[in-house]
Amino acid sequence: MPSRSAFLDIRPLTSHPAFARLWIGTTLSGLGGQVTVVAVMLHVFALTGSTFAVAMIAVTGLLPMVVAGLYGGMLADAFDRRLVALLAAAVTFASTVALAVLAWASAESVWSLYVLSIVISAANSIVQATRAAIVPRLLPREMLPAAAALQGMEMGLMVMVGPALAGVLVATVGYGWTYTVDVLLMTSLFLGLWTLPRIRPEGTIVRPGLESLRDGVAFLRRAANIRLQYILDIVAMTFGQPLALFPAIGAVLLGGGAITTGALTAAFAIGAVLASLFSGPVGRFRRHGIGIERAVLVYGAAIAAFGLVLGAAALGWFAPPGTVSEANPNLVLIAVAVVVLAVAGGADNVSAIYRGTMMQAAVPDAIRGRLQGIFIVVVTGGPRIGALYAGALATFTALWFPPLLGGLLILAIVTTLVRLSPGFRSYDANQPVA
Repeated sequence: MPSRSAFLDIRPLTSHPAFARLWIGTTLSGLGGQVTVVAVMLHVFALTGSTFAVAMIAVTGLLPMVVAGLYGGMLADAFDRRLVALLAAAVTFASTVALAVLAWASAESVWSLYVLSIVISAANSIVQATRAAIVPRLLPREMLPAAAALQGMEMGLMVMVGPALAGVLVATVGYGWTYTVDVLLMTSLFLGLWTLPRIRPEGTIVRPGLESLRDGVAFLRRAANIRLQYILDIVAMTFGQPLALFPAIGAVLLGGGAITTGALTAAFAIGAVLASLFSGPVGRFRRHGIGIERAVLVYGAAIAAFGLVLGAAALGWFAPPGTVSEANPNLVLIAVAVVVLAVAGGADNVSAIYRGTMMQAAVPDAIRGRLQGIFIVVVTGGPRIGALYAGALATFTALWFPPLLGGLLILAIVTTLVRLSPGFRSYDANQPVA
């Protein structure tokens, strides 16, 4: 019987112990992973004093992450998924131990931080693709929306708590203890994975390689609903990712400096957590195509509203132009900006709940890993393209223009694409069709 509560449906945790152990392990290890991500950035900056060197951590890790995600999806469709996830997690664990050992021995270098962070991100891509293919085998189909909402809660908590914890640890106990905390937290992931049964893919098995990848791409060409949700996510992330602008916004437009930057960044995570907390009605809505469309439209509207807030700041609302600074922030518009970004984060999480459920319910088990691997390419590539769009356009125009234009483009493109796809609008969770 579906839960009728307005709050987060926790039945996957209370009635399915294997999923509960996996979720708890993933949450704790993910929190540690966020700590290490931020600690490595701080560590590189401490060694080099260069923001470019910090930015290159993400750039150099993108291609290995994409390749590992694709290959990890193929592995998940060919072998015992529990074993694949355990082996990939072991690589992450060993690399994090290496970071801790180097930090304790004061033997770290920029190149070692780069190499180990790249290995960690690549191994984590394999864990993510495999875990996503495991979840539908642990739960009945009607609980997949609740599981997706729990994952949204997990991600929101990780993004809110992890960076702050990293900053406190680095400042108080140093890098050695900071990486050691991640090592300790990651042991929980092994508990969640080790206690799972063997999970072999069902159906025809294709060995990893080009043929396996071609099968995945061929399935995606036939799967109109899955393909469109990928496209909608790319549109939203390309035109609606203003994160790269936050430091400049905090410095020159809204004031408040790093504190404003942190507040704007945290707003997305706060919205995601709140959306998961009150996700009961979301899980009961069967028209997932319409749900994705509405969520992405709300996201686009919120990003456009953020652009309007920045435009108001540029016009001097609540603070005359040139008067804002780190010590004199425009508190009224900062508060409004936080609210609209929290709405965007909540809408993005709702979209993710429906997209994740559609992926897990409509894609056959034999090919689910490969589709999750392709999806990793989407979710890792989209925000980076979005950072390029926002940064380049702001350089030639103004800080408020990229989010305003981007939000309007999201509204126009998404409405047009969905109107041209009647099968997507009629998608029924009770009769999932890829």
